[in-house]
Formats: sequence, structure tokens, C-alpha cells
Amino acid sequence: FQKCDLHRLEEGPPVTTVLTREDGLKYYRMMQTVRRMELKADQLYKQKIIRGFCHLCDGQEACCVGLEAGINPTDHLITAYRAHGFTFTRGLSVREILAELTGRRGGCAKGKGGSMHMYAKNFYGGNGIVGAQVPLGAGIALACKYNGKDEVCLTLYGDGAANQGQIFEAYNMAALWKLPCIFICENNRYGMGTSVERAAASTDYYKRGDFIPGLRVDGMDILCVREATKFAAAYCRSGKGPILMELQTYRYHGHSMSDPGVSYRTREEIQEVRSKSDPIMLLKDRMVNSNLASVEELKEIDVEVRKEIEDAAQFATADPEPPLEELGHHIYSSDPPFEVRGANQWIKFKSVS
Repeated sequence: FQKCDLHRLEEGPPVTTVLTREDGLKYYRMMQTVRRMELKADQLYKQKIIRGFCHLCDGQEACCVGLEAGINPTDHLITAYRAHGFTFTRGLSVREILAELTGRRGGCAKGKGGSMHMYAKNFYGGNGIVGAQVPLGAGIALACKYNGKDEVCLTLYGDGAANQGQIFEAYNMAALWKLPCIFICENNRYGMGTSVERAAASTDYYKRGDFIPGLRVDGMDILCVREATKFAAAYCRSGKGPILMELQTYRYHGHSMSDPGVSYRTREEIQEVRSKSDPIMLLKDRMVNSNLASVEELKEIDVEVRKEIEDAAQFATADPEPPLEELGHHIYSSDPPFEVRGANQWIKFKSVS
């Protein structure tokens, strides 16, 4: 696969790797599940069953699946609001994710988080404030170091957030304290409706750490992402401090569901990416050409995935919404229950941990 561009590194990740049939089928199923889940979310949003903010990541499946393939379940991950794919790869079910999107009790945050606020073990959610998760990620990496654990934190942000001042403050502290933090810029070429060329004087995001080494990775190739992640994780675990990764990727949907996505880029551009560098298609071609799987086998997986998504969507539309009296629940982690004032002083809710 494609060689990574390097900054302040003598050597980078390898350009060849071994893909087993088992891994290939697993990655294919995961990427296909994320893709179908996002398309179902699009449908539910248009039916007004999902409300509010909703940012979809179809097109970027090689990022979430590839990053997970390169780390351990005990490692940590925090990201921005385009979080559904990471929520799934970190171990939550499609059913819990779609139920959260529709605001139901069976959702992973009990229907109170929605699209931007999902959490799992060692996954600190999507965060709604642009770039605000980056210092939090540095803090998680500090906890890993402080507790003497051989763990790393993957801290993700988009190209739109890459110009935020707090990101550079986090770089500085991480470098000073040699924190095991992998800063990852998911560069999908557009921050909201603005192309990277119009937003950044330098679009070499992997060099933005200046004194921090960096890698620019083909974010549409799952094997390239996996090997770069393994390399970055090994670098951090060796005690050398933080490293920066830029994943060059692309989103097929607009920035959010309120953005049709074709006013600032052409339909032809989207179609060209789909036809030449779609992450699922690239893996499928690689596996079929290497005789790791047949087209029929992969079609069977597609059918199974579609059924799983349909079943999850059925649950997410039938499950009840949380009752109003639970509004004060889970605000505090271990306090005994006490009353929380509602929208006015006469409405009281019980705070239950």
C-alpha cells in the first residue's frame, strides 16, 4: 500500500503487511455495518424519527475500523461529533447506537445523549464543541502515564478543528510531559462547507505538531490505517511522547444532515471518490483478487448486515422514550440521590447515580 509521508521521523510504517482471510472478512463486515448504519440513520432522519444534530461518517469507514485494528481494547479513544462509526468499533451494538439516535431508553446513553454524545468502555464519546476533545484526550493520556499503564489515547479531530488554539496548547503539554497520545486529524477535505485550501494557510496537517513527529496516511485504505496506527501506538508506548497522524479521507454526506453537501463541492467530485477510492470497494477488490474471499461470500455478508440494520432500526423505532422523571438521573456519579431543580423552581427531579 501507499507509503506514508513523514515529518521528523527517520522511518515510518511498513508498506507491506499480511492480511489474513479472517481479518479481511471481519474488517469487511465492520465497514459494511458502519456504512449501512449511517444510511439507515439518514433515512430515519428524513422521516423525522431522528431529530436534532446528526453527522454521518459514510466514506470514512477505513478510519474507524483501521484505527481499532491497530490498538488494544484497553487503549483509549476520544473523538468529535462524527462519532457513530467509532462507537460501533469500540464495541457497542448497532441496536444501542440507533436507539440512542432516536432518543430511546435502549440507547447507549439511555436516550439522553443523541448523535453527539455516545460512550463505551475506554471510549469518551463524541464531543460537540469543535476541538474541545483534544485537551481532554491529552488528559486521558496523562492518566495512562500517571497510572503506569502501557496504554495510549487516540485523540481525534477534523481538519476544521485543526486551526483551534487549544489543539496547539495540548500539543505543547503532551510533548513536554511525553504523553502517550496519538493526535489524529481526520482530514475529509471540508470543515463544514469550507475546503481545506480556503481554511488553512498550510494543509500539511501532519506537520502541524512542529516539534511532534507526524505521519500522513491514506485514510481510505484500511491496511494503511491499521499499520500506521500500530506504528504510532508502538512509538507512544516506547516512552518517546506524542505523535501526530493525518488521515486523508472523505465524507459522502454533507457536514451534517442539514447540509446537502453539494453547494460547495460538485456531485462529480463525490462520484469520483466513490468510484476510485471507496474504502469498502478497495478491500473487496483486494480480497477477491487475492483469493481470500469470493464475490458470493461477500454478498452473503452484505445480506446479513442489511438484516441486522433493519432489526436494529425496528427496535430503535419501537423502544419507548425515557420518562421525564429520569431527566436528573446520571448527572453525578456516586452521590446519594438528591433533588435537582428543573426548568423552574417548582419542578424537581431526583438525581440518581
